Amino acid sequence: MLTRVETGTGADSADRTDEDLSLLDLLLVLVRRRRFILQVSLVSAFLGLLLAFVLPTRYTATTAILPPQQSSSAGSALMAQLGSLGSMASLAGGGGALGMLKNPNDLQVALLKSRTVEDAMIDRFHLTQLYKEKYRSETRKDLEKCAEIENRAKDGLIRISVTDRDAQRAAQMANGYVEEFKRLTGGLAVTEASQRRLFFEQQLDGAKNQLATAEESLKQTEQQTGLVQLDTQARAVISSVAQLRAQIAAKEVQIGAIRSYATGQNPELQMAERELEGLQTQEQKLGASPTDGNMLPIPKGNIQQAGLEYVRKLRDVKYYETIFDLLARQYEVAKVDEARQGAVIQVVDRAVVPDRRSSPKRALIIAGATVLGFMFGVAWSFGAKARGRLEKNPAERSRLNALRAALS
Repeated sequence: MLTRVETGTGADSADRTDEDLSLLDLLLVLVRRRRFILQVSLVSAFLGLLLAFVLPTRYTATTAILPPQQSSSAGSALMAQLGSLGSMASLAGGGGALGMLKNPNDLQVALLKSRTVEDAMIDRFHLTQLYKEKYRSETRKDLEKCAEIENRAKDGLIRISVTDRDAQRAAQMANGYVEEFKRLTGGLAVTEASQRRLFFEQQLDGAKNQLATAEESLKQTEQQTGLVQLDTQARAVISSVAQLRAQIAAKEVQIGAIRSYATGQNPELQMAERELEGLQTQEQKLGASPTDGNMLPIPKGNIQQAGLEYVRKLRDVKYYETIFDLLARQYEVAKVDEARQGAVIQVVDRAVVPDRRSSPKRALIIAGATVLGFMFGVAWSFGAKARGRLEKNPAERSRLNALRAALS
């Protein structure tokens, strides 16, 4: 047992000695070929230096903008004046709350990357000739490579960076992006506001004609019956019924809008239907019928038979006056929104001419080339040492010759 232990200990020592010798052999190869490795590293460093100065110099200019903030429109204060008739007023803004984006800046970034803005930049800076492209689509791709639009969720700013060989042109293109973006968003906002103004203008003209017809009919009734005024109670009841019918009309429009995107189980739709039923019940209590438009809205026994026709005409005038007032307010809201001339885009950091190049990174290129040359020299030295050992071994030399023959 003692002999076996001693023998095993001696074998372990021999293995460790062989391992140490193998590491020493590797170090010996590096020392012997140090000049070759140094020469390869210097040549690689020189080639990297040439590449660093041959590559074109580029500059990057960056501008930061604050996109339009989510806030109430300029006409919201006017809408608040509608009071109990605000149900229909709330429909003027459409389904803005329904279509809100999770991140509003995504829409602004999409507009900045739109084809309209890119084509405007191409025409403004003559990029087709600058990039030496034949087709506009290829020019857009080159522009997208040079321009980077970054949306940072932390600070809420949108940064536009443009890289170009000319430092001054890079700054001009970055600022040009903002100007073309303002022009695009301004045109879109004015177009939308103009459409809403035109719609309410047409509706207002129709309501004005209906009101004029009702007033003329009331005038003829006054001439025929000789009635020029009613008692205070009758006037109050007529005014209340006119207000109720205007609210009923607005509520019906609201229900129709909700049904366009919701089912019958929608809580908002059910609440609106209950409110409509309540308004119709109040109208019936005042003596007016929702099915018969010519029925007197107050008990017939309270006024003379000769004033029935006058009351009906006066009721129509009050009704169309309320509708006309509602549409007139909406028309003023649309005019105010149109006068805003688009969303307000604020420039936080205007692009300036960069004083340092962004590429090429010459120090990094030279260092990387030197490291690659050193690794290549080391690998070549180890490969030459391994090939020499294979040449000395007859069995391995025959296999190596067979490999060469197969490759040749």
